[in-house]
Amino acid sequence: MQDAYENAPRVTLAQVAERAGVSLKTASRALGGEQYVSDETLANVLAAATALGYRRNAAASLLASGHLAESIGLIGGDFTNPFYSALAQSVEDEIRDQGMHLSVATSWESAERERRIVDDLASRQTKALVVVSAMSEHAEYARVQARGVPVVFVDRPAIGLEADSVVFDNRMGGRLAAQHLLDNGHTRIAFVGDYVWLPTYRERLEGMAAVLDGAAPSWRELLRVDAHDVASSRELTRELLSLAEPPTAIVAGNNRILLGVLDELSGRSQGDIPAVIGIDEPEWARVMGISTVAGDVEAVGRHAARLALARLSDRARPVEHVVLPMRLVPRRSTAKGGSESDPLGAE
Repeated sequence: MQDAYENAPRVTLAQVAERAGVSLKTASRALGGEQYVSDETLANVLAAATALGYRRNAAASLLASGHLAESIGLIGGDFTNPFYSALAQSVEDEIRDQGMHLSVATSWESAERERRIVDDLASRQTKALVVVSAMSEHAEYARVQARGVPVVFVDRPAIGLEADSVVFDNRMGGRLAAQHLLDNGHTRIAFVGDYVWLPTYRERLEGMAAVLDGAAPSWRELLRVDAHDVASSRELTRELLSLAEPPTAIVAGNNRILLGVLDELSGRSQGDIPAVIGIDEPEWARVMGISTVAGDVEAVGRHAARLALARLSDRARPVEHVVLPMRLVPRRSTAKGGSESDPLGAE
């Protein structure tokens, strides 16, 4: 896909160096992410590169070796998670008509692995990056932007960096889950949450707190965190149910946590099973009758792809932060009286 940026005369590294007031070698080291470049020099070089619209050329050898392609890179946490597969499919669907393909990589929630993937994709002249980041701060992505590679953050917003983003209204999600359980008569409400450093977790927690702190203050005693997978959420659910006063309802912080919660509940008698609501909407939730609060993952992917393509066409366009709503889908797992009858929706 050719755009106006690519048809314009290419800005040279020498021009960047001259504008920044540094040597050619120093400019190259700064944009290449090498060490021993002072913060002040790095900031000057990045500012000059951005102002001039400089895009780093990895080398003609990439083209000769076949590594250069019209592609957008997607970096996610774990592509065995249905969230990421749905996200990847929607991004790919959106860019295919533009003659581009999708490159997918997994960070496994490691910031260091994410850095290596970003460097690799940028050096191969991937056109743009769509990132679900494992980093707590993103200023270092300025180097990637200075190379002319747009970065769109999804699910988790950029921190310390001006960049396009597409996220869910997670505070709304927390409020919806908490209010639904209150409306169904629950006050001992547990939250099995994700990694505490994740902004999605913190925002969902804030939403629940806005509803529950006044109406059900004991819920804070039932908060369990760092349950990012099935095994850890199963263990925390077992711990909650062993309490002298176990919760009458559980909010599962994502689809993997929900699966772990349900796995632990599956071996218990109906009278011991609390109401359950999940944040995220795996396909099997509808079949099992599990109430959920979720956003449209495919819409996230479409928006992210469009932002990346728009940034490729117009590098100077204003940064966009898209916040998509979440909605409640009530089912049998939180129906009134569910804990005495059929909370998991079995027929």
